[in-house]
Amino acid sequence: MREAALALGRNRWTRVFIALAVLGGVAAALWLAPDWNSVGDAFRNVQWEWVAAAIAINLASIVSRTIAWDLVIRQALPDPPRFRHVFSAFSVGMLANAALPGRIGELARVGVLSRHTGRRRGVWATLAGTVVAHRIFDLFPIVLLVLYVLVTAKIPAWAYSIIVAVVCIGATLFVLAVLSARSTGQARLDGVGAVRRAMHMAREGLAVMHRPLAAVGAIFFQTLGWICQLFAVYTAMRAFDIHEGVPAAALVLLVMNVATVIPLWPGNVGAVQVAIAVPLVSYGVAYADGIAFGFGLQAIEASVGIGLGLIFLAHEGLSFASLRRMRAATDREFGTEEPPEEPPAPEAQRARARVPG
Repeated sequence: MREAALALGRNRWTRVFIALAVLGGVAAALWLAPDWNSVGDAFRNVQWEWVAAAIAINLASIVSRTIAWDLVIRQALPDPPRFRHVFSAFSVGMLANAALPGRIGELARVGVLSRHTGRRRGVWATLAGTVVAHRIFDLFPIVLLVLYVLVTAKIPAWAYSIIVAVVCIGATLFVLAVLSARSTGQARLDGVGAVRRAMHMAREGLAVMHRPLAAVGAIFFQTLGWICQLFAVYTAMRAFDIHEGVPAAALVLLVMNVATVIPLWPGNVGAVQVAIAVPLVSYGVAYADGIAFGFGLQAIEASVGIGLGLIFLAHEGLSFASLRRMRAATDREFGTEEPPEEPPAPEAQRARARVPG
């Protein structure tokens, strides 16, 4: 059964069919339902001071989540990179997730940060483990968000089962990560195959799972990042003249994350807007206004992620083409080949320029 599911996921034409089916449904929902004149009116009445505030809060969220990832990395690597390099990798990852299909951003984070770790063997798998741990720590704020939404928000009955399923999947992943982390250091690397070596190094990336103080710190900053996101949504609602309380903002944040968990196309644009507009109808928000708010909210978040990503992509001396090669480089690192040489980090370039000969 598992092999069949993996084969289904790897089938390109199956993924294309699913993406086209979802895209067709989203296109119908966008074309038939909203009054596009009302959507345009909603954009003409945007209060830009609230937009600026939402962008600032989103930036604070990114900083907080980067601190959480940095704490995880410091437990996994004996000589961890500097925080500015972690922030740079995190920003480039956000750019890749926003502009490219699939979860390329997670690989981009690993690829960019590995350039600042001395290219030690196995560092890709270790950093990949830190990304996994960082994502798993999302479970705590997600559970709090789900409980808050279930208690306070107006949600349709059919959505309860979806919410419960998401929480159960997240809890299962967290338990598996803790069990994997406990086995760190029990395996020897001498004479083992590439797959076992990659698994062992990934467990090292999950080392924070059995270091309570560091884990609590990472959870705290990850949760703080989600709280910032919540109030960024609340502030963006004010920008679009939607005067609902924090429960409505929490519901929007939850459905927005559910709508982007499977990236069928860049940003799942269209699907996100429908997912946001539908639950807001129960709060008396017109469907067209909800669609406009969905586009505005996604643009606010993308402006921060893409803006920072472009800045740090240029700073790292990388291009979009190099982001697309991250997946192939990861396969080579986990196999028998070394990853392709990438341009050295700016610090290395400057140091090389000062060396005679």
